[in-house]
Amino acid sequence: MEYISTRGNVGKIGFIDAFMMGLGNDGGLLVPNEIPVIPAATLKEWQELSYQELVLAIFSYFTNGEIPDEDLKAMVYASYSTFRDPEVTPVRRINDQLYLLELFHGPTFAFKDIALQFMGQLYTYVAAKQNKKIHILGATSGDTGASAIEGVKGKEGIKICILHPHGKVSKVQELQMTTVKEDNVLNLSVDGNFDDCQRMIKDLFADLDFKASNHLAAINSINFVRILAQTVYYFYAYFQVVKQTDEKQVNFSVPTGNFGDIFAGYLAKRMGLPVGKLILATNENNILERFILEGVYKPGDFRSTYSPSMDIQVASNFERYLYYVLGEDSAQIRKLMDQFKAEGQIVISGEALSKVQAEFGAHGVQGQECLDTIKKYEAENGYLLDPHSACGVAAADKYKNENEITVSLATAHPAKFNEAIELCGIEQQFPEQISSLFEKEQRQTRVGGSLTEVVRELEKFYNAR
Repeated sequence: MEYISTRGNVGKIGFIDAFMMGLGNDGGLLVPNEIPVIPAATLKEWQELSYQELVLAIFSYFTNGEIPDEDLKAMVYASYSTFRDPEVTPVRRINDQLYLLELFHGPTFAFKDIALQFMGQLYTYVAAKQNKKIHILGATSGDTGASAIEGVKGKEGIKICILHPHGKVSKVQELQMTTVKEDNVLNLSVDGNFDDCQRMIKDLFADLDFKASNHLAAINSINFVRILAQTVYYFYAYFQVVKQTDEKQVNFSVPTGNFGDIFAGYLAKRMGLPVGKLILATNENNILERFILEGVYKPGDFRSTYSPSMDIQVASNFERYLYYVLGEDSAQIRKLMDQFKAEGQIVISGEALSKVQAEFGAHGVQGQECLDTIKKYEAENGYLLDPHSACGVAAADKYKNENEITVSLATAHPAKFNEAIELCGIEQQFPEQISSLFEKEQRQTRVGGSLTEVVRELEKFYNAR
């Protein structure tokens, strides 16, 4: 297994080099040079594995033996030792057609913990083994920042800076990032939206001199290891569901703004997991829905919604999927991404669009539908959804079929988004770890929306002793 860029100008590299490169040096996204297909007999054996054992089994196809088995095992078990459920990602049955995959049992109560707790361990491992400085740089629409900081705060040889859009994340998300006191953490509150933050991150990683001189490493889902770690819970959820049901088709409904979480599901399917539809749930920022339904990828006007982690117009993992749907043609990807930069849109049609629509469903959930879904499932099932998970459930309901089961991803604990829960007339009990945040002092630096201001703060932070 080696790794290449979607744009074709990165030579085949190994697992750790791909992890450390993050964004491809040619501006593309790194992918495996071939996707392994897991034999049916092996999948059957995997049904009996614990979550941690399943991580190790799947990663064994991708790491090329670059990490000794005992070291990898120690990192995996350490990563999930702080999770509040022994299953790590338990599956809850709601009714005959709907199951929820709970991904919020990690330290920051969001699905990002699944990958970022492991990536924090891996960055710490590489820093120690290679005696390297590692300066993690990322952007967040809310959850990535807290999870990434939690994974590496206080770790020797590592500094982390997270950009978040000022005033456009939930209060709990902000507090989880900005109440951390360790000196290796910097939070930049940026005037603008998430797409502005993400664009600056990509610009800085594309500046190879800046990237090298500042020892930059990526934590966002531009890093393939993040995708790979998220692929595991699709396998785990599928195995838990088929143990409980007959031979109905299993679909997945995925709330997503950056196309990373659903791309992990696509990777699992390409690896041989026998799932049906991948249902893409968005909110009013519905560029991905339009792509699935019409073949047009074109950012619209940014909107703040009840599900702020999906308030994204430019999905950073979209290029990975485009690479596969267009036959792994790097030259065509380079042409299309240059076109997108110049003209602001990509259009596909014909056979390629038919392929997209065979693999994916999509539903853009408007604000009132999101709130109505929260109220309905709390009243009828006694289950309180956060607004992102509610978007996933609303999309699952739209595609409901009595001969199929849908596993909808519950991506965050509702306490992280009490602003939306209160609008539903519901009073919830906060976990102690979240309620205690409101008593803590915040540390963040507000900056304007220019790259120059961000670079000035980064250089000051990275060069501080």
